Parts: sequence; C-alpha cells; structure tokens
Amino acid sequence: MSGVILIQPPVREFYLTRKRTVPYGLASIAASLHQHGIRAEIIDALARNKSKPLPFPPEFNHLSPYYGRSDISLFSLFHQFRHFGYSHGHLASMVRERRPLVVGISSLFTAYQDQAMATAEAVRQFCPDVYIVMGGHHPTLFPDETLACTAVDFVLRGEGEVSMSKLCVLLSAYANKREQGAGRFPPDADLKKIPGIAFRQAKGGFVSAPSWTADLDHIPPPDMGNVDQAYYARNKKATITVVASRGCPFPCTYCSVSASSSHGRFRQRSVRDVLAEIRAQADQREIGFIDFEDENLTLQRDWAMALFSGIREIFRGRPVELRAMNGLFPPSLDTDLMAAMKAAGFKTLNLSLGSFSKEQLTRYRRPDVTRAHDRVLDMAEGLGLETVSYIIGAGPGQTAAVTLSDLLMLARRRTLAGLSIFYPAPGSADYEVCKQEGILPETFSLMRSTALPLDHATTRLEAVTLLRLSRILNFLKHWIDSYGSLPAPEAFSQEKADQLSGETDREMISNTLVRWFLAGGVIRGMDADGNIYPHTTDANLCRQFVKGVIGAPLRGVRRPETVIIE
Repeated sequence: MSGVILIQPPVREFYLTRKRTVPYGLASIAASLHQHGIRAEIIDALARNKSKPLPFPPEFNHLSPYYGRSDISLFSLFHQFRHFGYSHGHLASMVRERRPLVVGISSLFTAYQDQAMATAEAVRQFCPDVYIVMGGHHPTLFPDETLACTAVDFVLRGEGEVSMSKLCVLLSAYANKREQGAGRFPPDADLKKIPGIAFRQAKGGFVSAPSWTADLDHIPPPDMGNVDQAYYARNKKATITVVASRGCPFPCTYCSVSASSSHGRFRQRSVRDVLAEIRAQADQREIGFIDFEDENLTLQRDWAMALFSGIREIFRGRPVELRAMNGLFPPSLDTDLMAAMKAAGFKTLNLSLGSFSKEQLTRYRRPDVTRAHDRVLDMAEGLGLETVSYIIGAGPGQTAAVTLSDLLMLARRRTLAGLSIFYPAPGSADYEVCKQEGILPETFSLMRSTALPLDHATTRLEAVTLLRLSRILNFLKHWIDSYGSLPAPEAFSQEKADQLSGETDREMISNTLVRWFLAGGVIRGMDADGNIYPHTTDANLCRQFVKGVIGAPLRGVRRPETVIIE
C-alpha cells in the first residue's frame, strides 16, 4: 500500500453545471502532495456523461407539487432527481485496484455530504486497512458529525494543501511501524501537530482550529494531469477553473465565505503566480473557457488590470472565453477595466446585485450597488458585453413582494435576471439566524436552493412561482433580442391547446404558453407527450407580475431599444 487517492464524490441533484465541477481543490492538494514526494491520483466521480434517475428522497416530498411533472418549455424548472457520477461501489472498487495508503474525500457542500459519507463507507468496506481523510467546507464546520461516520479516520479543517501533505508524510513514515505490529494510528501527540486536524481519541475527540494559508503563492499550481479534460471540454477545447483569491472582505450575512463567516480572511495571489498557472495549462492544451471561481475577482483594480493584460498576451491569436461565475462587485468596475476584460475574453459579466430593496440590503448587511450596477449596464452596452444580474429571494424575513419588485426592476434593464433562492449556508451569519428562529431545514440534504429550504416570510409556493417568473422574464428578453418584439397576450383556448400538442418546436411552444400567461396569469407547461397543464403557482404573484410587465418598457440584452407589451 502506498500513495494517495483523492476523490470527488458523486452528487444527487436535479441538475449539474459541468464547467463548475472541475476538481480544482483536489488538483491543488495533489500538487502539494507531489511536492512532498507523495504520489497522488484523482478519481473524479462526476467525470462521466451518464446520470441515473432517482425518486425524490423522502425529505424532498414537499417538492412533488412543484417539480413533479416534466415540462419541455424553454422556461421550465426541474422535475427529475438524479444521481450524477459513478456509484459508490464502483468508486470503492477503483480504489481497491490502486491499493493506496490514504484516501482523501472532498465534502465541499453540506447538501451533498451524504454522498461523501456513502463514498467513505463503500471505500472502507472494500479497503478496510486504508486511512480515510475527509476535508472541505462541510467537515470544517461539522467535524464531530463527520467523525460520527466510523469509516472516516481524520478530518482536515480549513484549506487542505498544507495539512494533507503533513498528515500523509506522517502516515507514510508510520507505515513500516504499522506493518511490524504497532497500532493502526500514529501517537495522538504526533497527530495533534497536524494543522486543522480532527480525530477520535480514546477519551472523546480532538478538534483543532481550521487551517488557513497565509500566503497563497506558497502553494504550488494545481496538478491537472489527473483531471479528465475530455469530459470538461467545450467545443473540443479545454475548460479550466482558476482561483486567484480566497475569502471575501464583505460582511454579507448569507455567505459562508464572507468576513462575517467562519472562513479565512480575504487573500489574493500575485498576478505573476496566477498567470504562470494559466500559461502552464495553455502550453499543454488548447483552452476555450476559463472560469474564475473568486468571490471578488475585480476588487483590486490595478491587480485585475495586470491580470487581464497578462491573459490577453497568453492567448494572443487564440480566442478564449472568460467568466467570473460567482459574480462581480459592480462598484469595482469601470470602462477601462471592462474594456480590458473584454479584450482578455469576457463576453458576459455576472453582476452581484443582491436586491434593489434598501431594507433587504440592510438585513443582508450588503451595500446598495444600484447606481453602480446601472452604470455598469450602460458601460457594458457601449462595449458590447452582455450581463446577468443576480438577486437573492426567499431569505429569512424577506417577502415575495420584495423579490417580485426586483424582477420587475430587472425587466426594464439591459440584463438577464439571475434569481438565487436563499438557502442557509453553514458558517454564514444567516445560518445562525435560521437556527435561532427555529427555521433551519431538518436535514443537511435540504440546505440547497433547489429544495426550497425555507417556508418563512416567502412561502415555498411563492418561491417556486418567483423562479418560474424569472425564467419567463428571461424568455421575454430572449424574444426581444431575437425578434425586436414581444409575444402579444392571447386568451387560452382548448382548441389551440389541442393543436399545440403535436408541435415539436420548443420556441413556438414557449411563445404560445407565454401568450396565454400574459392574458390570464396562469403559468402552463407541456410534458413530453404533448399534454398541456397548469403549474402549481401563487396566483397573486402571477397577476402582479403580468400587471407589472404589461404596458411597461422592457429591455432585452442585445438590442438597444425598449419594447412594450400592448
């Protein structure tokens, strides 16, 4: 037995965004292990094209009225729960074939921690002598709960590059003693020297404080050699993830990596270090897409300008698309910076807005960026950049009326609407608020947006209605961009519905469904068999939305003119 296997576990969810599951963190840990002379391999359970349909877990049964039927329209939500990735047994058999000394399992998101635990249990069954280590955001915050799974030997809290390397060096050195009859584990005194470690002792558990890396430039660039580049490719070009900074200096209450959370402080890598990482990957493969997973990519203007200038030089003559999918802080953007971003490869700017409501922003401890946001929209139009503006809905104490108002404000602006349904992120200030108010979901698995986790000031029925309205709004914007007009309201008729049931053009189907919605305020879908049916929605919110868009000047994203629904 030798070496380390690092596992990205499978996920059970309604959908998966492939370009956001590149196992960047594991690749970074693998590079640190290699630097210490330890062989490491990544097994990415998500790097496969098949998924398995599953029934709703029992705790998800409340979603059946909202997601329970398929919808082929262009503004549909979810209906099929799925297992994405290899089975736990297949993962365990892959580990057994490789005979590692240590298996590290990533558990980044609390909602998916059960799949990480199931992976650990399967590996333990197939490989009883292997050391199993679990790290990531969830075990960082819940070390005792993670160690309650007897398959897990160690938890590493915080960032794992330093602590995983130190632990594996210790375990490798102890392997000979173990083979000669020593106990299974090194002495507790030696284990306690590992930063961020938690483990079981004879008398209770030992839990140390999370380990955060002070200087990110001391971490070697991620080793992407074990990442399945073909799986993550787009248009036969590689998709890569880059993390140029960690943490966030803002105190937003909903965020688990903010200054008000338990995460490490905001730290940036040097531009030289980030560019060296990108250049090394560009020298090995043709890159078509780079996703920056930073919380605040453009917060330091000079740093950002140098970064985008360097990226432009690396890819001169080789077009690449850049995206900052966690969102950009609008006050940090100006015309020159946005022009540099476009020159480097940005086509779309994801803007972190939060809300237009001053009261809601105060509750979230988030600055009001409305004026900066609208200024960025004007600059983006001049530069030919598209935008998506992200708002949060259904938070504790947040009414549906606030979110509906936000959607109607976005309807009049040159941007798509990105509505994120709030979920209590462990480690955030709002997680503690929900805990104190007794409105936390009953299980970890419900701490995700798709589960509509809160039924509070915004009910679940209102939350799912707002989601559908945001999709319809973006369809209206698409219609403006494509045709320079808007679908005219049309009264529903069964005769027209019968004719539509044989239609296969999703755009035409969606246009007709929207016409009916604008006339009667009922959101309908069409299933795969051509049956048209009403979705379960809040009738009052639908009526208020229709009232807000009829006769109002609406804007798409690509066309300069406004359009009015007559």
